[in-house]
Amino acid sequence: MKSVLIIGVGQFGSHIAKRMEELRCEVMAVDINEECINEIMPYVTDAMIGDGTNEEFLRSLGIGNYDVCIVALGGLFQTSLETTSLLKELGAKKVISRATNDVQMKFLLRNGADEVVYPEKQMALRVATKYASDSILDFIQLDNNYSIYELKIPRNCYGKTLSDIDIRKKYKVNILTIKRGNDVFIPSSDTVLGENDIAFVIGEMRDIQKCFRI
Repeated sequence: MKSVLIIGVGQFGSHIAKRMEELRCEVMAVDINEECINEIMPYVTDAMIGDGTNEEFLRSLGIGNYDVCIVALGGLFQTSLETTSLLKELGAKKVISRATNDVQMKFLLRNGADEVVYPEKQMALRVATKYASDSILDFIQLDNNYSIYELKIPRNCYGKTLSDIDIRKKYKVNILTIKRGNDVFIPSSDTVLGENDIAFVIGEMRDIQKCFRI
């Protein structure tokens, strides 16, 4: 069970806090706004009103005891930057901070953040990719090269086996699983692809686009 400190429980931070609690983490939520603390209190292990830029307050939390510290502050970037830097100075094992643009990301990484999340950009990429083609049902970008797509099987593959289409050799694309009705399974080379099948595939974006003509 991981212990997690989340500083900033507005809309973004509260979603993280609730989900991590569901995943059986011990969550300490901190926010300077009393209303935010009152709203999140029923969903987390503990919650406190406090200022993430106050060194003595952070020190009192025992920063080094948390497995992960998440800075989910919105509003003034300076506050997020100061909080991130202080957490690292006080011995935080891992600091994850939120950015809203590329410049913020660079500064956070230079000032103590081990990892930076950029929810607006990540969601924009996901939405743009998903709705660029009727074949794409969902999309997860793993890094700058590799992605996982949830795709409708194209018409030209109906009735063919994975061995027949041989996309791994031709396009360097792997089908991870097939969803058929309510069943999800790992296909074999002799699995016949059907009209209503959904494929979860991994590979480089350009190769997947060529392979499935999206």
